Amino acid sequence: MPEMPDAERPRGAVRADGGLGVDAPGGVRRFSHEAMATYFEVYAAHPDAQYAGQAAHAAFDLIDRLERELSRFIPNSDISRINALGAGEATQIGASALECLVIARHMYELTGGAFDVSIGTGLPSLELDPDRFLVRPAGTGVRVDLGGIGKGYAVDRMAELLEEWGIGSALVHGGFSSILAMAPPPGRAGWPLTMSDPTSPSRVLRRQSLTQTAIGASGLQKGAHIVDPRSGRPVHGRAAAWVALPRPEPRGAGGQPDAPRLAASAVVDALTTAFMLLGLDEIEALCAGSPGLEAWILSGDQAELRHFGRAA
Repeated sequence: MPEMPDAERPRGAVRADGGLGVDAPGGVRRFSHEAMATYFEVYAAHPDAQYAGQAAHAAFDLIDRLERELSRFIPNSDISRINALGAGEATQIGASALECLVIARHMYELTGGAFDVSIGTGLPSLELDPDRFLVRPAGTGVRVDLGGIGKGYAVDRMAELLEEWGIGSALVHGGFSSILAMAPPPGRAGWPLTMSDPTSPSRVLRRQSLTQTAIGASGLQKGAHIVDPRSGRPVHGRAAAWVALPRPEPRGAGGQPDAPRLAASAVVDALTTAFMLLGLDEIEALCAGSPGLEAWILSGDQAELRHFGRAA
């Protein structure tokens, strides 16, 4: 897909359907790329426009590769081959698909099945062999769709690649529903973000300044498109959910070269969907048991924004 050219940030927040907006300071360079049925963008605070553009385009190349591996709509992708398996059959997949499935399995267990990339077709029956990169369903009819986690995972990988290029002062998003605020622009404490009512964008509910934090949003601005995989019924009583989680220390930090990588944006992607479905007491318990995890829930009547997690 073609990239939009680098441009100075226009004044005023840019918001997408998820209810999140970025109000980046002047001088920040912005690069856009269409992939995964949305637009990914890189906001880079770097003095060399050409170098920043090269780094952003390298990140966009990575997205395109991930889409070819993770999309269920692309023939012979890792996910398409998984969905074609019969009971007891196996297929070898790449590291990215395996990592997404491991994260998805963990989020399934953490949320009691409220987040389910198989939409109730049997995620627990997928046997994963991480040593040989094999996937084998124990039953038939398992269908995987990484749409609820893939954009966040891509955002995480883009951020890692930008840091490898020496672009640490940046913000990356996938359709504004998955945002990763990296190191802030010079002279700033963080990246300025807004949380707005998804059905009334001019209604700003909260302003934040974030650094090294993943934040995501989910809402019903496009209609009743969120279905509870446990019951098959659409969500009700909830207008929107936002979730924030600090980025973990990089792999190898603290003398642990083999420490596993946690994809913060992928986790946030999953939780925004789950938190549209879970009860408030369940959300409160998850935030209380997960250091740094925060959530904001907008009720269906849009009368109250509830906060969970560390002090606001």
